[in-house]
Amino acid sequence: MFAKLCDGEFRSGEELARSLGVTRSAVWKAANALRDLGTPMEAIRNRGYRLEAAGEPLAAPRIRDALSRVVRDRVQRLDVAWSLGSTNTELVARPNPAHGRSEVLLAEFQSAGRGRRGRSWLAPPGGSVCLSLSWTFTDMPRDAGALGLAVGVCVLRALEPFGVPDARLKWPNDVLVNDRKLGGVLIELRAESDGPACAVVGIGLNVALGADLLERISTTGLPAIDLKSVAGKPVSRNDLAAGLIESCIRGLLEFEQEGLRPFIDEWRHADALRGRLVNVQAGEESTRGLARSIDLGGALLVETPHGLRKFYSGEVTVRPE
Repeated sequence: MFAKLCDGEFRSGEELARSLGVTRSAVWKAANALRDLGTPMEAIRNRGYRLEAAGEPLAAPRIRDALSRVVRDRVQRLDVAWSLGSTNTELVARPNPAHGRSEVLLAEFQSAGRGRRGRSWLAPPGGSVCLSLSWTFTDMPRDAGALGLAVGVCVLRALEPFGVPDARLKWPNDVLVNDRKLGGVLIELRAESDGPACAVVGIGLNVALGADLLERISTTGLPAIDLKSVAGKPVSRNDLAAGLIESCIRGLLEFEQEGLRPFIDEWRHADALRGRLVNVQAGEESTRGLARSIDLGGALLVETPHGLRKFYSGEVTVRPE
């Protein structure tokens, strides 16, 4: 039903029932289920149902066709699911892809979408891009702990054609616009002793969530924003997904050879924390100081009254000026 309504036009319950081969009661139940998932929908007597934000369903053939031949040849499998728990969890459970090849999985809806530290990721059908890709390194790459920073740069590279000039990166994994969260990166690494290492790269980007859901997300922590608000026009999710895959696979090839070095200048240029007063929560310890960007290994540098501190993990909040 979702795909039938993606053009933003009204469809009567009778028309939907006929085209889907179901009863009008089933259409009514499906409409309520979409609302429960957070999809903004209108239902008007004698007119029918309409999604408030027109868009397009994710389509694996269209995404694959938008990739360059070089990258397409490295994608051994690309799937789009209607609903699953988590794209990252699904890929982690699969066998490693061959070295130099990738498996890609997208979902319209994740019932257990995750951010860092187990936080939930709210993304209604049609409102975001929830994408994971797996990649096998022959050996654990140098700067492995900084892979998420390199992927953040890849995300910014992919956003450039969509009119997002002010995107920034907040250490360690957030993508921001005007200090509002546009998306995030989640990396899961698994490695065998003296063997290959597989990275599952999860990316979530808000595309068109609507004012109500943006406000709801903002109550959970960092204020949120979506691409439609930033670009001032609808954004093709299939084109965006293809851009992310293209940028990430090229970036993973770079990272495998050179680590963080090819990405660090771009990361520092986009650093949302540099020069700002921050609190860093690392375990039970809380540190206050002035953020001084990152070092060549991806550690956050914070100038404190007791000297320069390095953080390889932690939770950062910006202190009021």
